[in-house]
Amino acid sequence: MALQHTIKALVRKGETQYVAECVEIAVVTQGATVSEVLDSLHEAVSLHLEGENLAELGLAPDPSILVMMEAA
Repeated sequence: MALQHTIKALVRKGETQYVAECVEIAVVTQGATVSEVLDSLHEAVSLHLEGENLAELGLAPDPSILVMMEAA
């Protein structure tokens, strides 16, 4: 099985905040602005993967985060 080099995340505008949700891993976060939600997403992904065996999750070392914005 080939290891994934990217973690995909979808960012959408909620009622009061932007929400980011990863596709491959269980990470969901929010922020008042797009910049804030992206910073929060990066931190949440880093914390989620800390100490994990990335290969067991199907991920290559140091994966990138690919962010997709949902159109309003």
